[in-house]
Amino acid sequence: MKKLFSIFLITLFAFANAQDTKETANRFFYELTFKPKKDSARLDKLITILDITPKKSIYQDFTMPAQDSIIQVRVEEMEKTKSFKDMSKMIKWPKFSYKILKNYPEMKVQYVDKISRNFFSYDDNVKLQWNILPEKQKIGTYNTQKATTEFGGRKWTAWFSSDIPFQDGPYKFYGLPGLIVKIEDADKNYSWLLSGNKKIENYDEVSYADKINAKMGMSSNTVTPTTKEKFQKSFDAFKADPFAESRPYMTAETMSKSMPGTDGTVGDFMKRMEKQVKDFFESNDNPIEKQQPSDKKKK
Repeated sequence: MKKLFSIFLITLFAFANAQDTKETANRFFYELTFKPKKDSARLDKLITILDITPKKSIYQDFTMPAQDSIIQVRVEEMEKTKSFKDMSKMIKWPKFSYKILKNYPEMKVQYVDKISRNFFSYDDNVKLQWNILPEKQKIGTYNTQKATTEFGGRKWTAWFSSDIPFQDGPYKFYGLPGLIVKIEDADKNYSWLLSGNKKIENYDEVSYADKINAKMGMSSNTVTPTTKEKFQKSFDAFKADPFAESRPYMTAETMSKSMPGTDGTVGDFMKRMEKQVKDFFESNDNPIEKQQPSDKKKK
């Protein structure tokens, strides 16, 4: 058993550290200030990233990629000691699990998110009608110009810079003659501000953490295409019961077994994970898009 486990760790370590020849990406850091609860004045802040490559851009919460080096150290420790450690207590989980991809030059928007262990994607028909205004403003070191639009049931004001030649921006926003430096809705529920940028050599859009999760069976390493309607239906069911597909295997015997790398049982571990997932969903009832296109049709 120890020999098999050692082989598993060595394979995991080699897989996670394998590198192919990759392209260079421009990474733009946006500080996101948002109101997670509708009935609260409390604001949260986090860093999100927009990675721009020659073929597409990838927007996501920076929480997991920011921990890649920490996770790599833990994996190396496990490889050296030939022992398993529960990393779920060490890792800070993201506020937003989705990724937004925009394929160039068509600017086709693709939404990617995880339901249980599986990743799904759907094409999102985002058409933004911008009103570019003559008003200009200096934001940090950037010369910017004002523009407005309506999207997701909210009115948005953006400031873009033609000095940065990317017609892109955070989340699903794009289509201005320069990178969006700042954008916020009229009620200031969501506000993004460009806070820095850097070039990344040998860029890989899949983080080290994502690769480890896939190798350990905690998530799939493939993305299944679906429709927006089917995804939302499955996502709503998952939120209602996050461990529905695993429940048939949660026998009394299995739940009472010792969980490797922890001081408790498999049952203790599953309860903690279920609480984390439910807390994650309950932490935000104020979505960026408070009105979906499908909602309009139902009225």
